[in-house]
This record gives sequence, C-alpha cells and structure tokens, in this order.
Amino acid sequence: MYNYMLSRHVFLLTICRKPRRISPTARRCVNCHTGPEADVQLREQKGPNKNQVTKRRRKERPSCQPVLDNFDQQYSQELGDLWPSARAVLLDPQSWQYGVMLNRFSAVTGITQILQSQGFSTLLPQNSVSTLLCNDFSTISNSKHQAGADSPFPPDYISKFPLNDFSLQPDSTSHVLAQDLKSEPSLSLPRSTIQCYIHPYPLHFPSQAHRPGQLKQYYLLNAASLLPVLALNVRDGEKVLDLCSAPGGKALAIMQCATPALLWCNEPNHHRREWLSKTLESFLPPSLTSRVTVSAQDGCSFGQSETGAYDKVLVDAPCSNDRSWLYSCSSQQGEHRLKERARLPSLQAQLLRSALTAVRPGGVVVYSTCTLSSSENYAVVNTVLNDCPEAEAEDLWEEIAVPLSKYFTFSHAHPDLGQMPQKPSLQPQNGPPSLNHRRLGILVVPQPGRTWGPMFLSRIRKRK
Repeated sequence: MYNYMLSRHVFLLTICRKPRRISPTARRCVNCHTGPEADVQLREQKGPNKNQVTKRRRKERPSCQPVLDNFDQQYSQELGDLWPSARAVLLDPQSWQYGVMLNRFSAVTGITQILQSQGFSTLLPQNSVSTLLCNDFSTISNSKHQAGADSPFPPDYISKFPLNDFSLQPDSTSHVLAQDLKSEPSLSLPRSTIQCYIHPYPLHFPSQAHRPGQLKQYYLLNAASLLPVLALNVRDGEKVLDLCSAPGGKALAIMQCATPALLWCNEPNHHRREWLSKTLESFLPPSLTSRVTVSAQDGCSFGQSETGAYDKVLVDAPCSNDRSWLYSCSSQQGEHRLKERARLPSLQAQLLRSALTAVRPGGVVVYSTCTLSSSENYAVVNTVLNDCPEAEAEDLWEEIAVPLSKYFTFSHAHPDLGQMPQKPSLQPQNGPPSLNHRRLGILVVPQPGRTWGPMFLSRIRKRK
C-alpha cells in the first residue's frame, strides 16, 4: 500500500512549477508542457515527498510584466476575441484543470471507482482493453499494486469526502460542461485505449511518488497534451520516435495506445533524461524494456543518423511555454526569455526537418508545442513544408477538433503571410475553416471551464 498520509482536505487545486530556462542555441529538446506529475518528479529530485494531500490555495505569484505585455500585443492580434478570456485563465493558475491518465500496466479498478464517484468522466470512448490487459506486456502481477489495497485513499475516503464538500464556485460554462460530461460520449469521438479521466472543475488527484519496483497507477497531465498522441495514431508493431521526449508524458500515452515494436525516446539534457528514465520506470513493466530506448542525441541531427528508420515521429518541440513564462522570476528574466523566443522558430524548424528525415516514406510526423504563438506553430510548419516538397500536411479539423469540441476550445485562425488575421469569434462559426487555413494545424486555446492548453498540433505525411 502506498504510504500516503492524507489530511482532511483531498484535492490539490493547483501546482505551479518554476519554469526551466530553455536555450535554443544549445539545441536542447525540452518538453515544456508540464503538470502536477512533472512537479512531483521535481520534488522527488530535491527531497522526499511529504506524502500529504491537501486542498489549499498556494501563495499567488505575480506575473512577469514584460512577458504579459508581449503576449497582449501579439495574441490580441492573432487570437482576437479569444485572447481576453485565455489571458484570464493563464493568469489564474487556481483555475487550471488536469486529467488523470490511467496506466494499463497496473491494476486501476479502485482508482477508476474513486474517480467516477468524484465526478470524473472519461475523455475518450474506450476500445476494448481486455486483450491488452491480458497479453504478455500487461504485467499486473509484476506490479506490487493490488486493486483497492494500493489506493492512495483510505477505505472510507468516498463517504468522508463527497463531491459537494468542496466549496467551489464554478462559472456557468463549467456547469454546462459538467452536465455534458455526465452524458454518454458521442459516437463521433475518436476511440482509444487511453483511459484519461477529466473533471469540469479544477480538482486534482494526488501525485504518486516514484517507488523502485512498483508501477504507478496514473499520470497527471494537461489533457490537451494527449491530442498529439491521438493524431500520431500509433499501431502495434510500429517503430516510433519521440524526438524531444522529457519528461515522458507523451511517451507514456503512446504506450497506453499500442505496443510498438520500438519506442525511441530522445533527450539530450542529462538531468531531464534522468527524469525521463525515472518516469518510464514508474509506469512500464520490465517486459517492455527491450522495446523502449532512451538516447541523448542532438535532435536537430538525429534524422541524419536514422534516415527513414521510423513509421511515426513525434516532435513535441521546445517552445515559449505560455503557462510558465508568464511567471518568470523577474522582469530581467522575462526580457531574456523574450529574446530567446525570437530564436525558437529556427530551432523548431530544424527539429521538424530532422523528424521528416527520420520517418520512412509514407510515415507521419506530428509537430506540437504548448504555446499560442503563431510564429512557433503555423509559421514553422509552413516554412518546413515549403522546404520539403516530399512533405504534405494533413487536415486534423474533422478528425480531432470537431469530435472533441465539447471538451476543448479550438482555434484555426492564424496570420497569413504579410497579412493581419481575422479575429475569431467566441460564437460558433457558420462553416468550417478553409482548407488552406486548417491544413497547417489546430490550436487548443484555454478558456474558462475548459482550461486545457495551450496546445498546437500538426500532422505531416512524407510522400512515398
């Protein structure tokens, strides 16, 4: 049983991690989309976890004014009417929501019951996972966890802490979403073996500490970070490259979707690579060791040494993380970050070109970031497509955005070259975006009651 010491308060409302400095010139493939799971990993590196679950409001941190001013200037033009509400969400970490992705290699029955009792619902309709749980790679017996016995909650947890004990004041949007989550999922939603539970309010499960020899039952993450994995659509037996893999959340999601012949996780930074390795050890059974490789290569040159070796490649590129950059420690650090921001698109384009070199003809590359910035999203994809005639962007609007619009706020607006963008409206549009606009990718914009994102994703196929 996990040695969790629980207080009478149950859910941790928010976790704000001090952002890590990103150096594009060093060509570090850094995944900057963090969540509570990432935060607990950092705490474990610094010292032992207090193993205490609390419901408390952390001390508010002031935003970095130079970064906020820059965001206001850029995003008011690029996002139009969506920016004021997105700005309000980014400036209120207490409102941020996190999903709970279950680990199919561990017994999760007890956790599922607790999630459902507290109002969590599955994000995606489920494919049958019975065969996955019974095959050679699902080693529940190898995990020391047992359903119920390993729960981080005491037996009387559910009766002691009913959902209405939490004195939250959701807005009307959250209330509508809560009703939607209780309904049956639409048949049009993409089916997946990923079991991710979400809640309409910012209620969080406690993070589970890393324990050698034991598998964690769930991973906490921003649910929007699952969308690039859904777009990658990994199948059993494929060779997959996660080019900028740390801290490992998307690699874990890939392993929840399928059992690839090879999952190559690349991370050149030593400390983040250790963090990645610990994450994989915490969730994947020893029987999968031969299928998962961790490397330390420069992502920008990776494709040159692995030309055409992979069926699928994920480039979750280093970016100007809007959630963390707003809370830079000082105006001086904020100014430094903004200078770095101007250099990021060049690095991102190099990584995407490297990925297209590494993927086989007919294979696909998914490019993603956790920023709203058009220059790091659409512009990067457009630049690389112009440089690589063998690459073709695929439309994700009907596949991802339309069926998941109940949970996420998607925007397809971006500035055309040399032109100002049309301002998107909060009201439903009369028709779908033009193919030219939406082919480069889709963007998840945080909104009240749907605080997921930012997350941009684009899928590119290499022609045969």
